[in-house]
Amino acid sequence: MNILSTLKPEFQSAFPRLASGKYVHFILLRHSQSFPVFQTDGILNTARTQAGLGTTDESKKQISRLVMFKRKQTTPERLAGRELLRGLNLTSADEANKDKYCEYNGEKSCKKCPDCIIYGFAIGDSGSERSKVYSDSAFSLSPYEQSHRSFTFNAPFEGGTMSEAGEMRSSINELDHVIPEVTFPTVETLRDPTYEGFIYVLGNLLRTKRYGAQESRTGTMKNYIAGIVFCDGEIFSNLHYTQALYDALKGDAPIADILQKVEEVANNLLNDEPVRTTKRLFGSQLEELLDEVSVLYQDEARLVETINVLYGQTKAYAESFGALKKKGKKD
Repeated sequence: MNILSTLKPEFQSAFPRLASGKYVHFILLRHSQSFPVFQTDGILNTARTQAGLGTTDESKKQISRLVMFKRKQTTPERLAGRELLRGLNLTSADEANKDKYCEYNGEKSCKKCPDCIIYGFAIGDSGSERSKVYSDSAFSLSPYEQSHRSFTFNAPFEGGTMSEAGEMRSSINELDHVIPEVTFPTVETLRDPTYEGFIYVLGNLLRTKRYGAQESRTGTMKNYIAGIVFCDGEIFSNLHYTQALYDALKGDAPIADILQKVEEVANNLLNDEPVRTTKRLFGSQLEELLDEVSVLYQDEARLVETINVLYGQTKAYAESFGALKKKGKKD
């Protein structure tokens, strides 16, 4: 029996109206492999925090860390999922196709597809749906000073030079980038999922490759799924996780070394949490699960079947509890 089959009892048979205490936590390491830009108002987002959690001077010192705000994480993942839904002809970008058209975060969102129901929406008087994916700002393991670099760039003419026909172009600018191999330890949580909803969200994490501004030209990152935990409540924060890893590694380290420490650090943190854990997947079990999910996404027939079932579940939820629920007539 494969790992996915053994996990099926952990999931809901349908999306419930109220929170029912089934949480899936994806313990991640988001690892830059290019020069992402996570900024607000023209500068990289940073925060001053304690380096670690311990009592040593190294742990207690204050450092500046890069911050990857929550929307910088979930927006590209949502878009990857929406692209998949359109590719499987479950939703459409054609406004004339009224049954399948779904506008992202807009008045004309369909309010019934997996993206709308799982990631949520809020559209004024048209209704709202609370996200079932919980995320929070992520903090770099390494200090800001070691994690960024400023680049000067320009906008040349078509000939490739800054001058043409005697005219000199002065469009030169400077932008701060995150450098490659900066790690952002992160926990992303999925509440009360069905089996198919779990496959969809995990697939979005595995398939999303670019984050931040200018993502068509830079911003490549890899999401290392370092652990998956099933329990009945929320667990430690991203900052707590980052600080615990900092103590265990005595600072920053290569990604291979960080991955080797995650299971130990995560289990220690989980043991301090007031939650009941039903499954903890790390190491070889986790690798087997991720291989099975990758094979599913490569098999068109299985993928179509899985996501079609998911679409039926989210549509049924929308019609029973969501924005598409028909209101009873008043006497």
